[in-house]
Amino acid sequence: MLAMRRWAVRHAGALERAYLAFRPILRGLRPLVGWLGAERVQPPLARVEAAVKGLLFDCRMCGRCALSASGMSCPMNCPKGVRNGPCGGVRADGTCELRSEMSCVWVESWRGSLLMSEGRLPVRLVPAVEHNEAGASSWLRVMRGETAQGLAPTPRATSSDGRFDALLNSGAFVVTSELSPPDSADPEDLHQAAAVFSGAVDALNVTDGAGANCHLSSLAGCTLLLRSGCEPIMQMTCRDRNRIAIQSDILGAAALGVTNLLCLTGDGVEHGDHPGAKPVFDLDAVSLLDTARTLCDEGRYLSGRRLRSAPRLLLGAADNPFAPPFDARPLRLAKKIAVGARFVQTQYCFDVPLLARYMQRVRDEGLHERCFILVGVGPLVSLKAAHWLRRRVPGVHIPDALMARLQSAADPLREGIRICVEMVQQLREIPGVAGVHVMAHRHHDLVAQVVAGSGVLAGRTALFAGRSTAGVTR
Repeated sequence: MLAMRRWAVRHAGALERAYLAFRPILRGLRPLVGWLGAERVQPPLARVEAAVKGLLFDCRMCGRCALSASGMSCPMNCPKGVRNGPCGGVRADGTCELRSEMSCVWVESWRGSLLMSEGRLPVRLVPAVEHNEAGASSWLRVMRGETAQGLAPTPRATSSDGRFDALLNSGAFVVTSELSPPDSADPEDLHQAAAVFSGAVDALNVTDGAGANCHLSSLAGCTLLLRSGCEPIMQMTCRDRNRIAIQSDILGAAALGVTNLLCLTGDGVEHGDHPGAKPVFDLDAVSLLDTARTLCDEGRYLSGRRLRSAPRLLLGAADNPFAPPFDARPLRLAKKIAVGARFVQTQYCFDVPLLARYMQRVRDEGLHERCFILVGVGPLVSLKAAHWLRRRVPGVHIPDALMARLQSAADPLREGIRICVEMVQQLREIPGVAGVHVMAHRHHDLVAQVVAGSGVLAGRTALFAGRSTAGVTR
């Protein structure tokens, strides 16, 4: 199957032409389907389709075929079920984040798309799978004149009433960071952990089971921070919730005062502290963004049912300019912007020239004018930590020259902070970069040192101010 799937990618252009010739034939059979009845036609047609597509594409018969929008590489072979990929965890050699023995489905998709009529992956939403249609024939949908995929959303400029939104629009160079909530039900533990960011950042991401590990929920963490006057960004992943729970939590967050939402696909459960858990991945990051936009801009659920009051949220996304396929990354960003992303936070940047080339592509597409791009940075605390990031975190790229600089340093920690400060200062000079997202896992106290050393907050006061829980109602 793998050999045939790769053959299909190598011949994506020919297969596209064959399908375009086949589609009018399917449409011409519509009167016959009407005469026989779709219920009678469905079973035999689905068996034939499954045999043909299974051989050529290792098709899973999701009922919502996306091959024409994915370079003839079936996205249902992605372990996360990402239908608007690639995700940010692609390894440097192009293999899958979760299954290192297989090529990333979306790396193959990119190769196939270059041979097709658009010459690249299309910037349009591939809707989530409708699981009740699994096993159904997509050919029958064509016969009946139904559109299976390829929606082109036209969102309004989703915004909020939050202070972070206003700061971004003011033109200030913004600073964010992130905090994994504690393994505790005591609110004081959260506030003590957040206090080290006070005066150093403008908003603080509260992670949602980062690394697929259990912590206090992001929704609860954001609510507690809001009560003490802080500016949180709620992260939401697709790993643990289906679309019903996702929409409920988005409404709940807005009702509790959350104004910033970062939409993520999420890490696989394989590397977390519950590897036997069942992953959900009902949506991916792009369809999650579109879901949130639909709630905010259209005031309705995905089902079409109307809301009495729509949420007002600033929607954000993540991006990784440092993982293959590199040429597809600006297009992936464009897709996220098209479905509602107003700000973007990237993976760690340790290679400024590579980021500069990415930003050139972003400016060529005009994407920097449609969203605020915050580049991820972080201090390397030791050579051992740098090696660990390189080996264990797919999607993180650390150049050899930087590794050599750490190795030769008399004080690697001080050198790591100095490198990070230099990067922040260089990034500030790149057109289109609206700020930085400073990450320092388990070394949160270093964030303030980096920000102070870089001088990016000179002349203004950071929004985020951590406070004690004294007087806060539990």
